Amino acid sequence: MVDLLDTRASVAVVEGRARDETDVVVAAFDRLSADAVAALREVAVELGKPIVLVTDLIEEGGLAAAVACRVVAILPRSAMTDSRVADSVRVAASGTVSPTSALLDRLTEHAERLNRVLAPSTPAGSALSSREIDVLRLMADGFDTQEIATELSYSERTVKNVIYAVTDRLRLRNRSHAVAYAIREGVI
Repeated sequence: MVDLLDTRASVAVVEGRARDETDVVVAAFDRLSADAVAALREVAVELGKPIVLVTDLIEEGGLAAAVACRVVAILPRSAMTDSRVADSVRVAASGTVSPTSALLDRLTEHAERLNRVLAPSTPAGSALSSREIDVLRLMADGFDTQEIATELSYSERTVKNVIYAVTDRLRLRNRSHAVAYAIREGVI
């Protein structure tokens, strides 16, 4: 992050927590977890400066906590450039931050955009048919293609087509990934 911001003449990087020298805090996390929120709270209390957050995933409840910690902008870590970060820092430093309700609306919009870009396009429950769920459940139980076909009274070709359709549509790598996805999403 320091290397990224040092390339911009309009932004001076201050390392450490020097309250008088700091106008804006830039915080980067892989995901906005409970630990990340705790770190943001600590910095917000200690410095009392606006925060530009760089993250790819915001856990449930994290958005409201981010607003409470003086987060004024959220940038996706995966699509970050020096100009995007520097522009956000300049806006935050200018003090023209919206009132909290308007800011929360903007942050919610940002988070939804992040989730659309990074998450599968449809929720797992609605993305899978009952036939696909049955096949995945049997795969999770260790059945091979022939055993699944026998159990469900399908042809082996039908089972293979179901597995291919699931892995292709949800952009999964293989059968194991499909089963792991279904378990993680609570489908099976």
